[in-house]
Amino acid sequence: MRTVAVYSAADQAALHVAMADESVEIGPAPSAESYLRQDRLIAAARDRGAECIHPGCGFLAENADFAAACAEAGIVFVGPPPDAIRAMGQKDEAKRIAVELGIPTVPGYAGADQSDAVFAREAEHIGFPVVLKAVAGGGGKGLKPVFKPDELVEAAASARREAQAAFGDGRMMIEKLIEPARHIEVQVFADTRGNAVHLFERECTLQRRSQKVIEEAPAIAMPAALRQRLTDAALAAARAVGYLGAGTVEFLAPGGPLTDATPFYFMEMNTRLQIEHPVTEQIGRAHV
Repeated sequence: MRTVAVYSAADQAALHVAMADESVEIGPAPSAESYLRQDRLIAAARDRGAECIHPGCGFLAENADFAAACAEAGIVFVGPPPDAIRAMGQKDEAKRIAVELGIPTVPGYAGADQSDAVFAREAEHIGFPVVLKAVAGGGGKGLKPVFKPDELVEAAASARREAQAAFGDGRMMIEKLIEPARHIEVQVFADTRGNAVHLFERECTLQRRSQKVIEEAPAIAMPAALRQRLTDAALAAARAVGYLGAGTVEFLAPGGPLTDATPFYFMEMNTRLQIEHPVTEQIGRAHV
């Protein structure tokens, strides 16, 4: 396949531009005037006769409206369908789907009533410590641990402001804080014929400020029975939303050694190709 790279004025000398067969400048340096301009991306694809658009790992990679716009333009969006992006893009909806599938989730509250009084009541019911999470969040934005009841109102206000600024959506949910915890994710792929497979798991427990620092695969001392339960759950979640392409289903497990009986909890699904996917690729090469 021949490739067409798009770039802002600041990225003319970027590696992806040099490696592509063709390239198109789509605007000035600010991303809002270039990489986030859906109309310019689709116009560039049409101009060069591109049959599909790969959104990469950021910007519009998890934008359901962009996926829909590509379909309307007769261009294949290399990723999941818009409905799957919307379903898994909101943490509360993703958690609801997991519950319906019988996949364990962290005890918490993800209701429509966002008042401080309701949050206080639910946090007491869950039991401190708890963690506040932005419904539309990611990358640690709008994520606040709360260890005592008198910290909740201030933490919620701060988390809402951060979430609103980052995602344009200040809605929050509360979950029991599992600490220490192991963060394990499963790479899945699905095709247009209803088939779905997993490429095993990656462990990303080593983090700093809720940002992954080191990922490794397979997870350290992962028992076969636990791996089976994790991967089965990940595939069930992908199939439930009619997933297509590459995605990552993320889970939490209590910290410490893993056993066949270790519990795990669904966190979220990333509806895009992640930058840590090369870790999975290396595992694949090792088994070929």
